[in-house]
Amino acid sequence: MAVIEYFYSAHSAYAYLGAAELIAVSERTGRAIEHRPMDVNLVMETTGLASFREMPPIRKQYFFNRELMRWAEIRNAPVGGRPTHHDNPLDLSNGMLIAGQQQGHNIDRLSHAILEAHWRYDADLADRDTLAKIAEAVELDPAPLLEAALSPEVVSAYHANNEEAAARWAMGSPTYFVDGDMFYGQDRLDQVERACAKAFSGPLFDGGLKT
Repeated sequence: MAVIEYFYSAHSAYAYLGAAELIAVSERTGRAIEHRPMDVNLVMETTGLASFREMPPIRKQYFFNRELMRWAEIRNAPVGGRPTHHDNPLDLSNGMLIAGQQQGHNIDRLSHAILEAHWRYDADLADRDTLAKIAEAVELDPAPLLEAALSPEVVSAYHANNEEAAARWAMGSPTYFVDGDMFYGQDRLDQVERACAKAFSGPLFDGGLKT
C-alpha cells in the first residue's frame, strides 16, 4: 500500500501545525500515514545540521514566534506559547506512538492529540498520566500503549527511525517522504499532496553534493 512516510517528534511545533492538514491529505489521496517518530535533535546533529539548541537567538525568535503565530492562524491551530515542559524527555511519548502502530492502531488522531496537547494546552509529554488522558480522549486504551512504550521492541524501532532519518537526510521535524521524494516542513504539504498523485520530475534528493 502506498503511504506518506512521516518523520517527526512528538513535541514538534511545526509537526503540530501541519498535523490536521496531513490527515486531510491522507484522506484525500487515499495514502495512509506511516508514522516514524524520531529524536529530531539527534538526527540533525548526526547529519551535521545545526540543531535548534544551536540556532542563533534571532532565528529562534523568528521561527518560534512570528512565523509560528502566522502558521497557527493559517492552519487554525492555536498555540499557547512555548510549552513549560518542552525540554523534557520524549522517549515515552514517541515510544507510545510507535507502540500504537506496532499494536495495529491507526494513530493519526493520537499523534495529533499529543502534539496539540503540548502546544495548545502545555501538556507534559514525559508524564504518564497526561499521556493516558490524551489516549483516552481519542478512544484508545492507554495501558498497553504505555506498557510497551519503553519496551526493547519499541526502543529498537525508535533507534531504527533515527538511523533511517539520518541516512535519508531528513532535515528536521516534520519531514515527509512520498515514494522516496523528500519534503521538509509542514509548509510543503501542498507539494506532498501533488506528489501523491503525480511524481515531480528530476532526480530525487539524496544528500549528495553533486555538481
